[in-house]
Amino acid sequence: MQSCAATRAFTAASARATGPRRSRATQIVCAQQADRPAPLLEQVQGVLRNALLGAAAAAVVAGGVGPEGSPALPAAWAGIGGGAVTNAKALLRYALPIDCKPIRQVQRDLEGISDDLRVPGSKSLGPIGKRVRAANSVLERDSAAIVAAFAPDKKADGLAALDDLKKSLSEFQAILDAQDKQAVPIKQNECLDAVSRIEEAMVKGFPFEVPQEYANLPQLKGRATVEMDIKFGEAREDNATGGKMVMVVDGYNAPVSAGDFVDLVRRGFYTGMEIQRADGFVVQTGKPDGDSQGFVEDGKVRTIPLEVMVKGDKVPVYEETLEENGRFRESPVLPFNAFGTMAIAREEFDSNSGSSQFFWLLKESELTPTGANVLDGRYAVFGYVTEGANLLKEIQVGDKIVSAKVTAGEQNLVLPK
Repeated sequence: MQSCAATRAFTAASARATGPRRSRATQIVCAQQADRPAPLLEQVQGVLRNALLGAAAAAVVAGGVGPEGSPALPAAWAGIGGGAVTNAKALLRYALPIDCKPIRQVQRDLEGISDDLRVPGSKSLGPIGKRVRAANSVLERDSAAIVAAFAPDKKADGLAALDDLKKSLSEFQAILDAQDKQAVPIKQNECLDAVSRIEEAMVKGFPFEVPQEYANLPQLKGRATVEMDIKFGEAREDNATGGKMVMVVDGYNAPVSAGDFVDLVRRGFYTGMEIQRADGFVVQTGKPDGDSQGFVEDGKVRTIPLEVMVKGDKVPVYEETLEENGRFRESPVLPFNAFGTMAIAREEFDSNSGSSQFFWLLKESELTPTGANVLDGRYAVFGYVTEGANLLKEIQVGDKIVSAKVTAGEQNLVLPK
């Protein structure tokens, strides 16, 4: 199987260098060497490692376009820091279907503070102060435009968040005047949380119609928050026995994938389930007891299609990888950029075989480089861990999910009639 993984990695790299290749001949040869297709994530480690062998052929991936089709990523698309966005909350902010330049400018100013914090000592306080004043200036000049962008049914929430942001920015300036650098990241995150709430209040309804052929599947028409408590099989470092993770699931960009997950969480499907894979690249769970590879409903496994929203598109690409769709150079709205990125697992040769199994990516830049990630466009990302992601470093096979529950956004779940 490892030889097949290497072949697939090299084939994928070559396809990037020469153009889209729809032929599945290599996949068929590899499939014939196995009794049955292995679940996709069973191959991830080999694919990631062997993809490095094809790095030269895939080098053309470098230099791709940035967000909004720009030639390069703006500094604060970083998350939060220079380069591409790797911060889960920043990724979720940019993934919102809104168009309000003033609040995006405030967001970029505040996210850029992370770059300044890398400068040692008090030298960073001057540039940080400049960013805070710039954000304040935008609010003073363009508050009317920001308020006008609120969805009518969310205006009260948006106004409250805007007031919180103005207050936090005023307190931020006091911190800078006192030259309290240690308090800067705390206040920065507080300001950015207010920005997130402002931007969420700008989303007007659901941005597109999910294709009718998926009407028989749960769909998340918005976002939801899920909390998951993990208990270790045995004590780990510092006698830790487990912990909690908070995940934000994004139905604006992956309504079918996110709907499938949230529906299973609310059913209690994952509660009591063990972690089934933890290899340093991914942590995976979701296979029920017995022979079934996924959630069984009405006597058969409920499967969902591959679903990838591409930047600039209005509707996700369904049932094909971006490579199969001839769009391997394009970037998903929800990329595998953050530690704790969540995605649907599926059979290796069937894009539409996802069900209840999912994984968290343990991002390692050498193997999953941002902008040349071998996973982007091939697997359906549906959310990110926003709190407690470090727990993933400690999780081992056999650890148990003692509780998984939807704590916000369940009203956005639309169930089949």
